[in-house]
Amino acid sequence: MKIVIAPDSFKESLSAPDTAAAIARGVRAACPTAEIVCVPMADGGEGTVAAVLQATQGQWRSTRVSDALGEPVDAAWGWIEGHARLPHTAVIEMAAAAGLEHVPPARRDPLRATSHGVGELLRAALDAGAQRIILGLGGSATNDAGAGLLTALGLRILAADGSALEAGGGALARAVRLDASGLDPRLAHTLIEVACDVDNPLCGPKGASAVFGPQKGATPQQVAELDAALTVFADLCAGTLGRDERDAPGAGAAGGLGFAAHAFLGARFRPGVELVAELGGLAQAMQGADLAFTGEGRMDEQTLHGKTPAGVARIGKAAGVPVVALAGSLGAGYERLNEVGIVAAFSLAPGPITLEQACARAAELLAERARDVTRLFLAGHRST
Repeated sequence: MKIVIAPDSFKESLSAPDTAAAIARGVRAACPTAEIVCVPMADGGEGTVAAVLQATQGQWRSTRVSDALGEPVDAAWGWIEGHARLPHTAVIEMAAAAGLEHVPPARRDPLRATSHGVGELLRAALDAGAQRIILGLGGSATNDAGAGLLTALGLRILAADGSALEAGGGALARAVRLDASGLDPRLAHTLIEVACDVDNPLCGPKGASAVFGPQKGATPQQVAELDAALTVFADLCAGTLGRDERDAPGAGAAGGLGFAAHAFLGARFRPGVELVAELGGLAQAMQGADLAFTGEGRMDEQTLHGKTPAGVARIGKAAGVPVVALAGSLGAGYERLNEVGIVAAFSLAPGPITLEQACARAAELLAERARDVTRLFLAGHRST
């Protein structure tokens, strides 16, 4: 019997590789002879690099860059050595450099926060010889339309007096000219794929500032100020490039970093779970499998929209493999996951339990649920 295990991380509890290992222990307890294939997953946000490196036997690397407030931070990223069929590939989570988690709530400043460190990570990847860069968006502290990233890669954004603008989205209101002559020429020969699961535009009521700005500490007044500043920058870019990318799907992702990726990096946008599944060989792993497990910390109707369990279920369904989901908790509408191929979903909680207790016991509870599900599956399998 072949069983595939392809979960996301359980936030604040277990990484995706640790989650997969816990489920595997439960499967082995029920079926010691099972062939178990673990493919740790992620959806482009936190945990993407760890999942990809686990699946590809890649290497961890670290580069000292600027965080969202311009202070030094050691940002980890991934490297996959190329071969005949795979280019040298760097895997980067933008949050490693400019993530909200690095900035204490009292210091969050969406007007000044910069994505410069993300550009420094891309530059480090280019220096290492990357032919392909996978950039995961999510968890950003920034709202600068990727201007900081672009300046780290050589773009100059100038004020009326010819001076370079200071960092941050707020300063973009004073931008009058762009000088792209120093933009890193290696970008033109590098495949850049952006893992992104939102389709928000850069500006307006559904844009980066209005939708995501408040999560980063922006007041209503600052949201309006930032949206106006990003509009100035988008106008300037459109005039310089001869095309307008502000309404491109995903332009508003990560504080507008998606806009910079569309406009200047020639990036290809793809669902994060699709990218991770491809690198991890999930579709190949599903071939000939009898059962698959997936899961994440919480599952509800939103899981349908770009989250790992839904992506795994679609791949399993295409291969004719039943997929069972394990979750820390099940919210409203989780039953709709049956539409994409999840045949059943189970919560880990064995009874009344606090969140702290559930997180502390997550590995144990995952193993128990996986054991019980496998036993049930085997009983049905033997009766047919």
